[in-house]
Amino acid sequence: MKIGIIGTGNMAAGFARRLALSGTPFVLGGRDQGKARALTETLGGNSRVAPISEVVHESELLVPALPYQELLAALPTLGDLTGKTLLDITNPITGDFAALTIGFTSSAAEEIQKAVVGAHIVKAFNTIFASLLDLPDEQTRDTQVFYATDHPQARELAASFIQSVGFAPVFAGPLSNSRYLEPLGELNIHFGYMLGHGTAIAPSWQSLSAKEFA
Repeated sequence: MKIGIIGTGNMAAGFARRLALSGTPFVLGGRDQGKARALTETLGGNSRVAPISEVVHESELLVPALPYQELLAALPTLGDLTGKTLLDITNPITGDFAALTIGFTSSAAEEIQKAVVGAHIVKAFNTIFASLLDLPDEQTRDTQVFYATDHPQARELAASFIQSVGFAPVFAGPLSNSRYLEPLGELNIHFGYMLGHGTAIAPSWQSLSAKEFA
């Protein structure tokens, strides 16, 4: 699987570190190529920096680690995304983190799918704080990452990526179920910031029968 990451913020850096530690090849691009290069130089492994257009062209699975509104604005500049699996890690939240800006009849993931009809959008990682990516992966292997998509091949790629960065993938159904995952992400933000639990937390689904989630 050819993996591309766009961005140099906390989530992008966390994914890059986890992939480098697992020996998984990836290419990183960002508006600030110097910052992207400085990041990969600290990682070693099978990482390299390339212009964003090259990252998009080369990748099967693309992780644009940008806030929702920035990602929507950037999509038209990324080139042809037809057939690409794109992980949407965003939560459509207000500036004070207190509320969602989309809900009930759509979601950030569905709006992104409308903007890039030919891409295979997967909702994932919106319930995971970036700080968890800084922990040793043995501490997060059982931490669930919910992901939703309409595309069988994208489902397989997303599950593989989630495992590559040291988490437990849990399929949450079609992309429209992002309407439930995004409020869950906002609830996690409230637990972390407003209710004082910190960012070393994540929601999980517990099975009380012999059947496990996967």
